[in-house]
Amino acid sequence: MTISHFKNTASLLLEESNPVAVPLSEPVAVTSTTSVERDDGVEAGVWECTPGRWRRQIVQQEFCHFIAGRCTFTPDVGEPIEIRAGDALMMPANTTGVWDIQETVRKTYVLIF
Repeated sequence: MTISHFKNTASLLLEESNPVAVPLSEPVAVTSTTSVERDDGVEAGVWECTPGRWRRQIVQQEFCHFIAGRCTFTPDVGEPIEIRAGDALMMPANTTGVWDIQETVRKTYVLIF
């Protein structure tokens, strides 16, 4: 097994950029990421998103730690969660809802299949 090292995640250059899949407002948020996936399907990486509102579609369980920015996540079932740099979340599989990114966020994450 190879060890993946994401060095200095706050300023790491991210490899891929794409508009969000299900935007709900203008401007359309753009996400950027760098990640690795193991043979067992676990994915880890660094992810960033510019301001905007959009629908979360990920079905995997996710742990994430926010290292920059400010946003709100409103799950389809539950109360809005205000998130700032330094916060961490553990989202159960099939957690859907709406992201509202007020200030570009950057997080490290692990998706568990």
